[in-house]
Amino acid sequence: MTKAKLSLNENERLDDLQFEGLKIVQNKNLYSFTSDSVVLANFLKIKRGENAVEIGSGSGVISILATKKTNAKSIIGFEVQRELFEMANKSLILNNIKNVEFINDDVRNYKKYVQPGSVDVVFSNPPYKRDGSAQDNQNQSKAVARHEKYLPLQDLVECANGMLKFSGRAYFVYDADRCAEMIFELKCAKLQPKRMFFTENGKGKVILFVVEAVKGGKDGVTVLPNLITNDKDGTYLEDIKKGVWEK
Repeated sequence: MTKAKLSLNENERLDDLQFEGLKIVQNKNLYSFTSDSVVLANFLKIKRGENAVEIGSGSGVISILATKKTNAKSIIGFEVQRELFEMANKSLILNNIKNVEFINDDVRNYKKYVQPGSVDVVFSNPPYKRDGSAQDNQNQSKAVARHEKYLPLQDLVECANGMLKFSGRAYFVYDADRCAEMIFELKCAKLQPKRMFFTENGKGKVILFVVEAVKGGKDGVTVLPNLITNDKDGTYLEDIKKGVWEK
């Protein structure tokens, strides 16, 4: 089907997601997606007929990829930033996607939109820079997307737990240096980590922690091999873009 044509605002551009012809609207002055989002989109599993929620959907890249990479019945994405929310909706129109809805609100207000205990899958690439760990970003959009003071880790996990059904699954990508904090919060919320791995940048440096947790799951976790996302020159590897690394 032919994609809809949209008029872009100043500083907006179209990026090719290099998967089934998908495009996404980005703005050079706002937060843009990174390889974190692609890694999570390739890792999360949504079964046929399942409903999912994304926390902090940004410009919509993970939810849009997930519609093609999984069998999701529906996806709701919460995004607190109005401009990113509006760009995400443009991308839905552009790609003729009908089973994704973005909501411009703080996810901590999820009970206005989602019945507690009704969601099969929750996923998020949340802000994970510790408050005070670095200078404040002069760009407010990027600061909101990157610094946890705008969505503390405990609040993130509590929201995921509240929305999920028993045996529902949560998927997160987080700073590798803070993986212990993430695991602690997941365990406190009775979200049992079941699969996890770390990413490397091609030079042996571990960057990200990626985890699947199950609400009410039994103890025991499978630790997958580290994922190398870039070659030694920093080029993003084609297998990661295509989502074939785990096969």
